Amino acid sequence: MSGSTRAEPTFQRNALAPALIAAAVLFLAPVLLTAGWGIVVLFVAAIFALIVGWFAVQARQWVWAVVFAAIAVVWNPVFPFGFDGLFWSLAQPVAAIVFLVAGALIKTERT
Repeated sequence: MSGSTRAEPTFQRNALAPALIAAAVLFLAPVLLTAGWGIVVLFVAAIFALIVGWFAVQARQWVWAVVFAAIAVVWNPVFPFGFDGLFWSLAQPVAAIVFLVAGALIKTERT
């Protein structure tokens, strides 16, 4: 391999780490909600939605910014909507998948 150079990627995925953390918490949400840790799920989802949304704004991927603004509102811990039942149980893994997809697709040019 003498004389060959490895080309560095020209982009970086800043939203990947916060998206992975949020997805892990949201996948564990059914257990956390029954154990009385529902407020923690709300805080983590809302805060990380704002972080990933900010990275989407920096990457000029406006659709993701709108999606994560909506997630931040729905999982808002300050004025919670009080969702429960089947809808809320299904919303947790759906939001986790959205975080994972966005974390993989939101990328910015490396300077």
